[in-house]
Amino acid sequence: MEKLKMHSPNLVAQNIEQLAALFPNCVTESRGKDGELKRAIDFDLLKQELSAHIVDGPQERYQLNWPGKREALLTANAPIAKTLRPCRNESVDFDTTRNLFIEGNNLDAIKLLQETYLDKVKLIYIDPPYNTGKDFIYKDDFSVGAQDFLERSHQADQSGARLVANLESNGRFHSDWLSMIYARLKLSRNLLRDDGYIVVSIDDAEFSNLKRVMDEIFGEQNELAILCWDRNRKNDARFFSVGHEYMLVYAKNRQYLIDNGVILREPREGIDEAEQLYAKLRAKHGDNYEAIQVEWREYYKKIPNTDPKKKIGRFSKVGHKGPFRDDGDISWPGGGGPKYEVIHPETKCPCKIPSGGWCYSKPERFWEEFDAGHVVFGPDETTLPRQCRFLFEGDGQVMPSVFYSYAQTATFDFVELMGGRVFDNPKSWKDIQRIVRYLSKGDDLILDFFAGSATTAHAVMTQNAKDGGNRRFILVQLAEVIPEKTVAYQSGYRTIPDISRERIRRAGKKVLESVCHENWIKDIGFRTLKIDLSNMTDVHYNPDAIIQDDLFAQVDNIKADRTEEDLLFQVMLDWGVDLMAPILRQTIDGKTVFFVDADAQYQHGALVACFDKTGGIDDAFIRQLAAFSPLRLVFRDAGFASDAVKINAEQLLKQLSPLTEVKAI
Repeated sequence: MEKLKMHSPNLVAQNIEQLAALFPNCVTESRGKDGELKRAIDFDLLKQELSAHIVDGPQERYQLNWPGKREALLTANAPIAKTLRPCRNESVDFDTTRNLFIEGNNLDAIKLLQETYLDKVKLIYIDPPYNTGKDFIYKDDFSVGAQDFLERSHQADQSGARLVANLESNGRFHSDWLSMIYARLKLSRNLLRDDGYIVVSIDDAEFSNLKRVMDEIFGEQNELAILCWDRNRKNDARFFSVGHEYMLVYAKNRQYLIDNGVILREPREGIDEAEQLYAKLRAKHGDNYEAIQVEWREYYKKIPNTDPKKKIGRFSKVGHKGPFRDDGDISWPGGGGPKYEVIHPETKCPCKIPSGGWCYSKPERFWEEFDAGHVVFGPDETTLPRQCRFLFEGDGQVMPSVFYSYAQTATFDFVELMGGRVFDNPKSWKDIQRIVRYLSKGDDLILDFFAGSATTAHAVMTQNAKDGGNRRFILVQLAEVIPEKTVAYQSGYRTIPDISRERIRRAGKKVLESVCHENWIKDIGFRTLKIDLSNMTDVHYNPDAIIQDDLFAQVDNIKADRTEEDLLFQVMLDWGVDLMAPILRQTIDGKTVFFVDADAQYQHGALVACFDKTGGIDDAFIRQLAAFSPLRLVFRDAGFASDAVKINAEQLLKQLSPLTEVKAI
């Protein structure tokens, strides 16, 4: 019976396979450290394949380079022998929630998620360390090769991944930061859907470098926008008050969005309030649009000019289709538009033609818009027709690239929610909610692997409650220890993830207290998973290193302190089963059986698992599990009554449930 590999995918091998499909003549063999022949790439041939001229040696080319870039690429591709261990007591609604909170190094987390969430994430939002010369950044160990890393990572306590102060005096000040972000961004791209987006917050210090890294990894042609957020003024600055930050927005595949007619829009500021007001006035005045118009104008006249909702007052006329404005320019933007003849419907004479030409490409399109009420004529042909826009029509407006969002407001909201300043410089959840609303919908999956205070989770839950979506989130946060003299420590928090999880609990409770959309399933939970060394013992990964005297201690290839639920999640990772899938637990013939993503009758689940190690798994038990027709079935190697039962299991399942794939650990 085939064994599960129980480690993250070897991305070097996958990359070789992909190159082999494109350039089979560049595939060769090389002898590894163990003496075995392995597939490899002839890089000289590959260079020639990608060149229009003869390649003699290193060629000058436009690229971003820094000391450590190759090591960053190596560590990004290297497999790790780690797993995700469930932690029920630090979760909310563990069995049913569709949200994940992962505690541990985010590079490890992204690697572990590769198979399960490949091409499934709609939006990645991250707010990485800004490299100010004072903050801590992730320091990864590039000193070992891929094979050494695989062999050693299940033995080392931290695998070299840690937080360090990246001081400006460090000669690798920019290089260390670039290596850190490069590996993570490269792997995260694999997780995005073809219609997916990534948004990265950054300040001036690394903006130019991040822009070039994003261009290299995601493609310069996939840049959608660079947003600028004015956050606060610094009156103590020597030269200029640099109080803004950026968000770099890239698509996974911009051309895919264009080919599929994707157009991004957001609701106008204050549109919900406007709809409520109009409904109230209609109930009061019925079809008396003149009376409605008088009160409508009076309401918006009182709104201060500094209030963004004031702009809605421009829709100052009211008719049977609601508030509208009929002063729109009907000429082609920038000039050079078509200049066909348009006959005035009353005077029957040709209308005056705008100097820039009509904004509609041909006469048929013009009259279609007229019939829809989007074009109005003047009293005669001497007056240019105008465009008419209705407030409640359309999908909203395009998002601008410049915003005003003051940091003090975000801090005040956070302190009010948490009862104290337990986290420095939290992002505004309202700003992230706006990004979430603009770039996602429905049950889209959103990933933030620099979770911090869990602002992204707060934003996702709030937006779901508002529009009835059921977006899911995956948050990743390193277990950074909180210093003893801080407000956070004195408030009872010991690590940053402690703050993150409490923020989600409090934000979820607050969201439920507000008016919630009827279509939202009200999922405010999260399933906590912690990155740890593999559940498998050394003999599983490195059997040659085990000496004869150790054999009796290695009868079981699973570590003694690991639970059945630990094994379940490593199997789910290895087999690519959704880590958010609901889990049911049943006792059958005295053995615990897990049903993952099955229906109410436990039928047709994505995975059925039994990790019994008493040797009680026999043909009769296998027949019972086959009756549930699972897609996948997994047992513990030590659980079979005999080798004969293990051998017969595959044949038995071929007869009883031919679509079921069976493996053992």
